[in-house]
Amino acid sequence: MRAAILTGPGQIEVRQVARPEPGPGQVRLRLEGCGVCASNLTPWAGPEWMQYPTEPGALGHEAWGFVDALGEGVENLSIGDRVAALSYRSYAEYDLADAGAVMRLPEALAGQPFPGEPLGCAMNIFRRSEIEDGQTIAIIGIGFLGAILTKLATDAGARVIAISRRPFSLDLARRMGAAETIPMDDHNGIIGKVKELTGGMFCDRVIEAVGKQWPLDLAGELTRERGKLIVAGYHQDGPRQVNMWLWNWRGIDVINAHERDPNIYMQGLREAVGAISSGRIDPSSLYTHTYPLDRLGEALNATRDRPDGFLKALVTY
Repeated sequence: MRAAILTGPGQIEVRQVARPEPGPGQVRLRLEGCGVCASNLTPWAGPEWMQYPTEPGALGHEAWGFVDALGEGVENLSIGDRVAALSYRSYAEYDLADAGAVMRLPEALAGQPFPGEPLGCAMNIFRRSEIEDGQTIAIIGIGFLGAILTKLATDAGARVIAISRRPFSLDLARRMGAAETIPMDDHNGIIGKVKELTGGMFCDRVIEAVGKQWPLDLAGELTRERGKLIVAGYHQDGPRQVNMWLWNWRGIDVINAHERDPNIYMQGLREAVGAISSGRIDPSSLYTHTYPLDRLGEALNATRDRPDGFLKALVTY
C-alpha cells in the first residue's frame, strides 16, 4: 500500500509499504480518506521531542472507508461495510482499527466524506458544555469545530456570539446561526462589545476553540459569574497561564472538553452519525479543500496558514 511518512520537519515521502494484517479483535480498513487535524501541525513543525521517520500513515486519525479484512473474533462487522473509525495511521491507503472503535455508516451517508473523529469531538464538546435554551454563548474561533458548535448551540435555542479573526469565518458563523459576530482583533474592544451585548452580565458559556494563550485569556474575561468556560482548543505548543484571580472571583467552572475514553469518543461518533444522517447538521460545506495523498504536505501547510476560504482539508485516496 501507499503510506505517508514524515522524514523530518516539513518533509513527507509517500512510500510503498506492507499492507497491515488485522490481529484478534481488529479490522483492516481500505480507506477512502482522512481529515487533516490541526494537532498534526506541531509534529509537522518539528519540535525537539519529535522522532523521525514516523510510522507509515502516522498522525492521520480522522479516517473513513470500507472494512477490508476481519481479525479473529470480530462478529459485529462485515467485509464491505462502509465505516468511520478511530484509527491512528490513516495517512495511508489501509489502516487497522479495533472493532469497537469502528462505526458503520448508514446508507443515507453513502458517498459523503465522514471524518468521524472531529465530528464526534464536536458532539462531545457540545454535550459537555450543557448549552440550553435562552443562554448566551460566546464561541472564540470559528473553524470547522466552532462552526458546528455554532449550529448546535443555535438549534438548542442559545444566542451565539461568534468571535473570530477572518471575515470568512464570521460570514460562516452567521450562516450557521450566530446572532452576533465580532472580529477577533482587539482584546479590550471585544470585552467591551460583549459586555454591551449582554447588559454587563457576560456569557453563560464561553467555548475557546483556538488553542492559543490569548483566546484562553479572552474566554475567561467573557464568562459570567458562575458561568462555564469550555476549553475545546488543542493547546499543544507549551504551558499556559490563567488569570486565577478572575476565575476565583467569578466562580467560573472550567471544562477541559478533550476526551481520552474510547467509549466516550464512540458516543460522540454515534451522535454525529445520527445528526448528519438525519439532516440536523450538514458539514459538507465545511470541507473546503481536498488533496491526494502525495500532496499531504500542502494540506498540512494550508491547515497551518489558513488561506482565505480555508476551513477543513481532507486527504482522499
